[in-house]
Amino acid sequence: MSINYQKSLTNITSEQLSHFCVGWKHPISGDEMYKILNNSYRFVLALDNNKVVGFVNSLSDGLKFAFIPMLEVLPEYKNQGIGSSLLEILFDELKDIENIDLTCDVQLQKFYYKFGMLKSNGMVFRKYLSKEEIEWCRNNT
Repeated sequence: MSINYQKSLTNITSEQLSHFCVGWKHPISGDEMYKILNNSYRFVLALDNNKVVGFVNSLSDGLKFAFIPMLEVLPEYKNQGIGSSLLEILFDELKDIENIDLTCDVQLQKFYYKFGMLKSNGMVFRKYLSKEEIEWCRNNT
């Protein structure tokens, strides 16, 4: 397996981006994913031949702040260093940005510690959740 990395959507179709968000309650379609990446400040794709097997993207003001909303690697490609490589390439792209934030599940924090990131608290909206789900989250965190 030889993974290549690219920072553009050249020769990439929405179909190639339609297999991510595995296990998500509300998966993102390939068309939406294409638009998300196209509208991102910076992004990096991981490709195995012509198959997109992972990506990471960032949003930024281009000066002081950046946010990393998604880092995704297909399940069959996990634990092979692809996520780490994607982040390293993106962090190089963001080297002049002083503040880089992301939110993640608690079990993923150890992964991000390896890159010098710090644990933080945050707040989010999840507009697709029902009132009952929101109440459960408030009572169980």
